[in-house]
Amino acid sequence: MLYTILVILYIITALIIVISLLVNGVRPAKTLAWLLAIFTIPVGGILLYLMIGRNRRKNKLFRLKKPGVGVANPVDFTLPNEYSHYQKIVRLIEKNCGFSPTTGNSLVYLKDGKTTFESIFEALEKAQHFIHLQYYIFEEGSLADSLLEVFRRKEAAGVQIRLIYDGVGSFSLSRPYLTKLQEIGVEVVPFLPFRFGRFLRSVNYRNHRKIIVVDGKVAFTGGINISDKYLKGDPTLGHWHDMHLRIEGPAAADLNRVFLEDWQLVDGRRPVAIDSVFQTTGMGATDVQIVSSGPDDDFPTIEEVYFSIINNARKYLYITNPYIIPGQAILTGLETAALSGVDVRLLISEKNDSSLVNWSVRSYFEELLRASVKIYLFPHGFLHSKLMVCDDFVASVGTANMDVRSFEQNYEVNAIVYDSNFAKALRDDYLLDCSKSIHLTYDTHRQRPWLERLKEGIAKIFSPLL
Repeated sequence: MLYTILVILYIITALIIVISLLVNGVRPAKTLAWLLAIFTIPVGGILLYLMIGRNRRKNKLFRLKKPGVGVANPVDFTLPNEYSHYQKIVRLIEKNCGFSPTTGNSLVYLKDGKTTFESIFEALEKAQHFIHLQYYIFEEGSLADSLLEVFRRKEAAGVQIRLIYDGVGSFSLSRPYLTKLQEIGVEVVPFLPFRFGRFLRSVNYRNHRKIIVVDGKVAFTGGINISDKYLKGDPTLGHWHDMHLRIEGPAAADLNRVFLEDWQLVDGRRPVAIDSVFQTTGMGATDVQIVSSGPDDDFPTIEEVYFSIINNARKYLYITNPYIIPGQAILTGLETAALSGVDVRLLISEKNDSSLVNWSVRSYFEELLRASVKIYLFPHGFLHSKLMVCDDFVASVGTANMDVRSFEQNYEVNAIVYDSNFAKALRDDYLLDCSKSIHLTYDTHRQRPWLERLKEGIAKIFSPLL
């Protein structure tokens, strides 16, 4: 009798979830994947849906958006005639998240941890007013200890320091370390920390951004977290390769507005006037547009920006990303560009930090290769960069992967750069990395073992849920 009641309750709950999937307009592939999980994984499928499956664009994670934060009035910004077809990207970002391009920025792209942290510490030492930091992963170690010492000196000199760390990505951050930060005066808040009462509601929605802003004048963003593995490597994956961006100029103030919006989300208040007092004028000659995206926005902005760049490519499109698990729109865009004669290349790490993600990424290789997309596997450690460069003019550097999690579930931020010199420098560096990588061909890939095909097939079924 009890068993029958439990079965009936399970069926009723499953039907309610199915109705919810249909009413909330979830994409067909994702709906089918959830149906498969719910009806093939008893109890676990429903729990998984409750944790990571609900549509936050229909039911806002944060219902009250902060007026005025991160919103700029559109400016009269016009791209050169030969690149005017990219003008729609400018308008897309302005419409979705309110950031117009800023002119007069000075950019330095930073490869790997050593170069990145040397530049970061140099900027931190020069701070006079405030330092804002937010990271998905903030791990204790020699790097975190060095930051603590810098914070101690700067707080003593009157510099205000604020830190946001993700409650799940930085779960290992200990109470003693947090106490040390607070004792020296650093304001520290977690983003949606692990708490049982709201675990099912929030565990899947993470802040994946990596931002440092110094005095609103210098800022950093990209793929590099606060972790010693970026300096010492990883016992399993080897050296971690990644890319970061140092921005000096007006775009740094826009990254500061992204931070302030997140600070208000987690702390309930915004530091008075810090977003306006310390803005800077042009320091260089590069045009940069900041694009932010999150699960409580009306549209998946960064996915739309990637899609727009792909579809406007005319000569080449070079992408580096460890997690390329494309939805149908991105997949079709890549294939269409390659089949129409655009030199489309994907540079992907041969090693991955997740077996399921690895097989999900590889499950798309055969279709992409058949469409003449060139795939290169980077064998020298783990390649974690998130880079897109197109036609010697447009480039994207930031935190967003090319998967459902980054597009739909994470808070992300990218810098879109409109500059020929910068794009050419990234292009040359990209081609150098390709020359050190394994060029995967269609014929070679077709000869992979049957067991690998099976793993790919299973992983692909669940890829819309990752």
